[in-house]
Amino acid sequence: MNRRLPLLLSLAALLVLLALGALWWREPAPMVNAAAPPPPAPPSPAQELPLPLPPELPRLSDGPDYDNCLALLRDDPEEAMRFAQAWEATGGGEGALHCAALAMIGLGRPDTAAERLERLGTGSRAGGLARAAVYGQASQAWMMAGDPNRAFAAATMALTLAPNDADLLVDRAVIQAALARYGDALDDLDRALALEPDRVEAMVFRAAALRHLDRATEAVNMIQRALNLAPDNAEALLERGILRQLRGDAAGARQDWERVITVAPESMAASLAAQNIALSEVGPAAR
Repeated sequence: MNRRLPLLLSLAALLVLLALGALWWREPAPMVNAAAPPPPAPPSPAQELPLPLPPELPRLSDGPDYDNCLALLRDDPEEAMRFAQAWEATGGGEGALHCAALAMIGLGRPDTAAERLERLGTGSRAGGLARAAVYGQASQAWMMAGDPNRAFAAATMALTLAPNDADLLVDRAVIQAALARYGDALDDLDRALALEPDRVEAMVFRAAALRHLDRATEAVNMIQRALNLAPDNAEALLERGILRQLRGDAAGARQDWERVITVAPESMAASLAAQNIALSEVGPAAR
């Protein structure tokens, strides 16, 4: 059962890289030249990225009403909410509650959605894996709402029900990074990679965590492993550029960041890469 979100890689990469200092000048803290304009701040994930819908939702119900409600979520969350409420009033049960909770995400209220999903995960009569998936959705909604502490709690509940779910381990690692618990994030990523050794997403996050823990050589080795598997992965290229810049290879860093912009021009990774290039151009005195 795939309960992950189709843009989760982009969302998670954004969150973890922002949390770990994807804008390389933040690590170490720069000397700022008052004459130089400050670099633009990256947009908040919660403000800029809606939480997308899972390609395959955990099934808490069956039947045409459930399918219809979930189908409405993708294009018309308001109509999905109306449908779910009417369905719940006529005995829609857990299916109606789940659809309504997800509709709240589309309506811009991820905090309300997260609370509803948590209640559903607690009270559902579905199996453990389905309940874990719902807690995982609650965790991601809490991140969208800007509350990593509650996201961590929900992710931990999910992992209690599904301790060997690599998706959940990666999700919780992202949350741990947002809470500056980089060692704990590394532990979760190690567990995820033990389950799925070729998971590029986890390798990128692991490299970023290692960087933040001042384990640069290990970080370089990990990000190279990721790029060996996925040479044009934008987040991996962004991270390698950061590591190169920090090790004094300005030309290599710029090459990686320019490649990010080429392969994923509309991504947050490209936005961060462009900002890094712009900052590198102002010179050491301005930093």
